Amino acid sequence: MHDNRVHNVEKVYQYRLSSSDSDYEAMQSLFQSKHYNWALFMGHLVIEKLIKAYHVKTTSTHAMYSHDLRLLESKSNIGIPPDMTLLLDTITGFNINTRYDSYKSDFQRRCTPEFTNEWIANINRLRLWIRERLLAQPNSM
Repeated sequence: MHDNRVHNVEKVYQYRLSSSDSDYEAMQSLFQSKHYNWALFMGHLVIEKLIKAYHVKTTSTHAMYSHDLRLLESKSNIGIPPDMTLLLDTITGFNINTRYDSYKSDFQRRCTPEFTNEWIANINRLRLWIRERLLAQPNSM
């Protein structure tokens, strides 16, 4: 059986947190430079890494290898409110729509400045909610 325990929880947690912060900055830069689809892709990574940071901090185990935010959220027991949980499905789509050629052109057309700005606001709302939950968690170390 595979050992899923994290041996240095603080190190993995801090890596996920700082990586999420870096991706958040990249998301903002990409939006400013009008690379809207890539800004939303980075927004997906921001949320994915925060959920995984929460998972490692609260369980001392590695999060599952997945980009499906709803699945990751359910395994982490973070308890995102239902109205915000619905956002996870759309944000997960930003990962898929940017990576695969069969979805790219349709997604690029949907990524207007208004659409992207709206979803960056949703990502930021989720980001702040998850970060607040992270700060409320005692260290498991």
